Amino acid sequence: VRTWSPARAGRVNASHRACLIARFGFIYAQERLDAEALLRTVICDIETVQRIIYIAAVESFRAAKMAFWKLKLRVKETLAIGHVGPQPLEIAALDYIACHKDLYDVCQSVQNVICSMNVHPKLPYPPEVDFCMIRTLIRELCCLAFSMQTLIPPLDIAHGVDGELFNRTMYYRSCDSDFTAPFVAYHVWPALMEDRTVIVKGEVVTKR
Repeated sequence: VRTWSPARAGRVNASHRACLIARFGFIYAQERLDAEALLRTVICDIETVQRIIYIAAVESFRAAKMAFWKLKLRVKETLAIGHVGPQPLEIAALDYIACHKDLYDVCQSVQNVICSMNVHPKLPYPPEVDFCMIRTLIRELCCLAFSMQTLIPPLDIAHGVDGELFNRTMYYRSCDSDFTAPFVAYHVWPALMEDRTVIVKGEVVTKR
């Protein structure tokens, strides 16, 4: 039986972390654009399309984090009954969830995200638009966000606010931005954070 050690746990965590960060980058570079292309078939305005995708990312992380929190409580209650050994209960719960991701009801999270988007105040959209069109992107983001919660410390996204001062350490400007404008008009993609440190920059549009 392989015993737990902080050094081995750290190596596993670092490897898992690197894979999840790479996955976040791939979703931004490819699957986000695939979702944009789908939405552009029914929405002509690129700003509206980009706002939809950004809010989908934010809502996906929110839904996955809530699902993770609820599952971790249940797992800790179960493991506490017979927990022994040097490994802290919190770490044991994280390891258990990381090894049993099938416990996560991602379909429920996807449905929660779509419901949230349907009533989101910042999403004016034509009635013929069905956010199920980008279900694949939402599912991938939910799964990724859920897995990121098993890291120590967990990874999360920054929550931007329209009109905030542009922060070059946190965001890139989109190519159609006014590069002299100091304020963010809207967000295209969130920045990935670890505690308060930017791990991967997000993307914004700046305008006067």
